[in-house]
Amino acid sequence: MIHRVRTAADFARTVRSGARSGRRNVVLYGSRTPDSAPSRVGFIVGKNVGNAVTRNLVKRRLRHASAEWVAAHPHGYDVVVRALPAAADSDWPALQKDFTSCLAAVARRLDRSDAPERQGRVS
Repeated sequence: MIHRVRTAADFARTVRSGARSGRRNVVLYGSRTPDSAPSRVGFIVGKNVGNAVTRNLVKRRLRHASAEWVAAHPHGYDVVVRALPAAADSDWPALQKDFTSCLAAVARRLDRSDAPERQGRVS
């Protein structure tokens, strides 16, 4: 369970700093962490998404999609995924597509903003 964002402070830091990308079903927030730190993912699935059964289904689907991503990127990122009400009616391929495209956009922005620092130049 080292790949989970758990504390309110970590959720707040990730949401307030870093990059953001949104689609119909999800909004994804990401920030860079030290390369030695494991990548972590947290989920926000509010009551506006639906009843408990629906929220848990959406969370399980998002957790599955994020597990694939964490396997490919085991270090260096904190990500928070907020499910939107449309996620309740979305099928698995659409939810996975939105998650993947948001993640790609956030990772691109984070890597672009990190490039000068990682090359030894601090502006």
